[in-house]
Amino acid sequence: MSGPSAQASGGAARVPAPAPLAARLLRVRAFTERLCAPLETEDYVVQSMPDASPAKWHLAHTTWFFETFVLGPHAGSRPYRDDWGPLFNSYYVAAGPRHPRPERGLLTRPTVAEVYAYRAAVDERLRAFLDSPAGSRPEAAALLELGLNHEQQHQELLLTDLLHAFSRNPLRPAYREAPVPASTAAPLRFLARQGGLVRIGHEGPGFAFDNEAPAHRVHLEPFALSSRPVSAAEYADFIADGGYDRPELWLSDGFAAAQAGGWRAPLHWEPRDGAWVRFTLHGELPLDPAAPVVHVSFYEADAYARWAGARLPTEAEWETVARDAEVEGGFVEDGTLVATAAGGAAPIFGGAWAWTASPYVPYPGFRPAGGAVGEYNGKFMVNQLVLRGGSCLSPRSHLRATYRNFFPPHARWQMTGIRLAR
Repeated sequence: MSGPSAQASGGAARVPAPAPLAARLLRVRAFTERLCAPLETEDYVVQSMPDASPAKWHLAHTTWFFETFVLGPHAGSRPYRDDWGPLFNSYYVAAGPRHPRPERGLLTRPTVAEVYAYRAAVDERLRAFLDSPAGSRPEAAALLELGLNHEQQHQELLLTDLLHAFSRNPLRPAYREAPVPASTAAPLRFLARQGGLVRIGHEGPGFAFDNEAPAHRVHLEPFALSSRPVSAAEYADFIADGGYDRPELWLSDGFAAAQAGGWRAPLHWEPRDGAWVRFTLHGELPLDPAAPVVHVSFYEADAYARWAGARLPTEAEWETVARDAEVEGGFVEDGTLVATAAGGAAPIFGGAWAWTASPYVPYPGFRPAGGAVGEYNGKFMVNQLVLRGGSCLSPRSHLRATYRNFFPPHARWQMTGIRLAR
């Protein structure tokens, strides 16, 4: 997922003013641990595929981030354990050695208890740092803000990684037992926009990751964006019409990926007694026909759009519509950890990430930050597609109209869905 330097925020969706940094630090760090409350010790250590990470690793990595980029350079703090750095460094080459990503599940030590002790010790140091004169310096505050947003990204990743791990268990365990409200259908309409010269990207006060800037002008032809995401029932119609067997609907690489992977439906869908069921964080559930379809790759989204006589929006088109919208929808704080839809209310945020047709490339004039923290986003600007809008597993306060998420086109394990354009 995307990531940093503190940048400005303008032309963005309307979000509440952030709480004081110290209070937000405590809230964000505590929320990560709340997400782990349903887990047993065994759940913390499993790694179901190379792209996923164990829950224990997420807890430790987000702590390492604060320790390495905030406390070390700005508070002169020594690492909690010198030999843990390589274990919990993700991809920051300038920050030192890194344990191989596919082998994070082999790290039975440090234990879960030791990782929680590590978090508590670093949190105490962060609180003391914020009470010191050094903690009020703008450069330190910017890195703390970055660390908070980084941790919020890992909250969503933690849940999607757990979902994938539980999906591989024949017992089909639920992360959290909870009633799931049924979605209510709304007609799909296309909302027309005139196009013209528009300004996108972050500017003004507020936080943004470095890949959201600089703000710049883009010319748009007149277009229309769908009023809601594509539903599970609509995607099931694509399947029933032979969508996975019709190469004329697919990009060449996408059809090859679908054939090689044996894709016949979105990830976590299975046929059962003539109907579809889906595996979720609430366990196995019947398919909700009106809910947004999720766990589709860019390739599947693009093929569906072509089948439906439409296309995927560009990120500039999406942002132009979203900048006038409130950040409202279904989010992780609401407790329902599946994408749902509520009739005529079809917010552009939450529910399912929307694949766009835009390659993840730098905006004109983009410059990464100096040092290891500059590796957060810029070096991934190739061979990936932009997603917009957030999902039901995204924290509400983490999103804005200019936010750019990104994944490779074959990725399916995230809460990725489809919004159409014409």
